[in-house]
Amino acid sequence: MIRKSLAILALGLLVATPALAAKTIKIGFNIPLTGDIPEVGEGSKNAAEMYLADINGAGGLEVGGKKYMLEFIYMDNESKAESAVNAALKLIEQEEVVAIIGPNSSKQAVPGGGTANDNRVPMISPWSTNPDTTKDRPWVFRAAFLDPFQGPVVADFAAKKFSAKTSAVIFDISNDYSKGLAEIFKSSWEAKGLGPVVAFESHGTKDQDFSAQLTKIIAAKPDFIFVPDNYNQVALIVQQARDLGYKGPFMGSDAWGTPDLIKLCGEQCYGQYFSTHYAAAGAKGATKVFIDRYQKKYGVEPADYAALTWDSIGLLVEGIKNAGKVDKNPRKMRKLIREGLASIQSFDGITGSAKFDEQGDPIKCAVVVKISNEGTFVFEESVCP
Repeated sequence: MIRKSLAILALGLLVATPALAAKTIKIGFNIPLTGDIPEVGEGSKNAAEMYLADINGAGGLEVGGKKYMLEFIYMDNESKAESAVNAALKLIEQEEVVAIIGPNSSKQAVPGGGTANDNRVPMISPWSTNPDTTKDRPWVFRAAFLDPFQGPVVADFAAKKFSAKTSAVIFDISNDYSKGLAEIFKSSWEAKGLGPVVAFESHGTKDQDFSAQLTKIIAAKPDFIFVPDNYNQVALIVQQARDLGYKGPFMGSDAWGTPDLIKLCGEQCYGQYFSTHYAAAGAKGATKVFIDRYQKKYGVEPADYAALTWDSIGLLVEGIKNAGKVDKNPRKMRKLIREGLASIQSFDGITGSAKFDEQGDPIKCAVVVKISNEGTFVFEESVCP
């Protein structure tokens, strides 16, 4: 009798499982919770948890007249390229997610995007600006502007702000983002006839001592130094350059855009500028609402990668709604979502309004901010395509 009852219970569970699965939409997050840039993963997860609470707290996401709960699966890519591939595969094969948010950094997003595209799983990178993340990959999208736009923005701003006639660059040779943006900046600077790039020095991801590269750069007497590196490296580079006697300005890129830069760099970074995706100071409308809610919940101001993660989820939600229905077969649902994402012509997010080209890349404005003497990021100007 007990065996018969257990058998009936087991049968009931088997019957119930597909119905339960059909009412849940599983989304994966391929983010750096450990490694070189754990703050990026933490900020992305924080934003995701806020979004998840909003959707599920309202009874779920409505698709085709029915409501579905969202389930977010977070996978740590350890800030490594190979781990990003492994994380993507686990999310796809083991968790059977229907879409992936992340990776953030191009170093992980380029290989991670290849894995998603090969497996025909829609992926949105919040923060990656390297063109190779989405190039010839119809299943991969992004929420950020691209380096071919960011590079000229930096060149034009620095030439104007610093009255610069010469420039120098120091970058991470093993980071797709850093290397790609350094090369784009160099070609943009030279193409505009602004003057020579007097030094173009590289380093490794794990390097802590940049004195050899900085000595060469300082000897070349540039009007400013462009540093398209992650914030943890930037802090060391700026401090070591000052120790070596460099008194000129630095110009940075969107990888500077985290409060952790100020924790590591301190007053040495005050007065410097960098290009980024949005400025929290002076924000209005939905952007200010997001910032205020995030600050109240987590006690810190959201960095650009948190805001871009919010917009990435918004894009994905719109893509799912465009799909018009939810299919319990993950492969079929992935195809529906990809088609839904591809049909998005424009999107108004908290990091700005964007239109999308045929590559799945947004055409949107960049922001240049100044690091104030209080260590805050203050809006300087907006530059649009």
